[in-house]
Amino acid sequence: MRSQEEAIAVARDRLAEIIGGGGTVVALTGAGISAESGIPTFRGRDGYWTIGSRNYQPEELATMAAFREMPRELWAWYLKRRADCRRATPNPAHRALVELDARLGPRMRLVTQNIDGLHGRAGHEASRLYEIHGNLDFMRPVRELESRPRIVPIPDAVGLDWPNGRALDEATERLLRVDGAPARPHVLWFDECYDEERFRSTSALEAAASADLLLIVGTTGSTTLPTRIAQFCAGRGVPIVVVDPEPGALAAAVRLDGRAIFVRATAGEALPRMW
Repeated sequence: MRSQEEAIAVARDRLAEIIGGGGTVVALTGAGISAESGIPTFRGRDGYWTIGSRNYQPEELATMAAFREMPRELWAWYLKRRADCRRATPNPAHRALVELDARLGPRMRLVTQNIDGLHGRAGHEASRLYEIHGNLDFMRPVRELESRPRIVPIPDAVGLDWPNGRALDEATERLLRVDGAPARPHVLWFDECYDEERFRSTSALEAAASADLLLIVGTTGSTTLPTRIAQFCAGRGVPIVVVDPEPGALAAAVRLDGRAIFVRATAGEALPRMW
């Protein structure tokens, strides 16, 4: 098994070949890259939420079914997470991906599972950023009657003072509306499906179909679309670089053919040294 330095050097050489040869790069990022900015992972101990006398796991709350049953409580949960994310700042790994995007331009695509908006705040070009699980800074109508969704920013007046346990008041509830209709967070819930209009899922798969290198950063691949992207690229024989402190299931899956490069390091340690 390569040492960290050897793996970073091999990954750097592979990236240099792709960049110098006019190839395209798709980066796929997950919660690991944002954890270095202090954002708790979705399934970590800070992801739990207490409503009444019951502790809920995120998988129980992040559903349309739960939102229909208790919309005020769900909004409070998401506004607390939004406040946490807005207090965080992009880290060296986010900035390194922005640098790569600036070098490659249209030959770069960034697919992220993260809903914290840090890639955009770091300066990544929006047209090349696919937030496949949504973004906490936005909302859309609960009942969408048009094929093209109406996705709008959450008003600044909502504020960021959302400590754990704060309830949704009526004044804030009146702000969480789109064209007069009740709104919901612009995120993908566990009982919903990917689509192109809201989550750029088709664009992400098309990017994987033309990629000359796949860079996987800080994700275990526990959701379907990232796993499909990784498996698709592996099946095409595309070089894959995996950056993660621990080899998860997704890293193991793409390394089966021996062509993937695994860099056992945090994103902040590895990415700034790769290009």
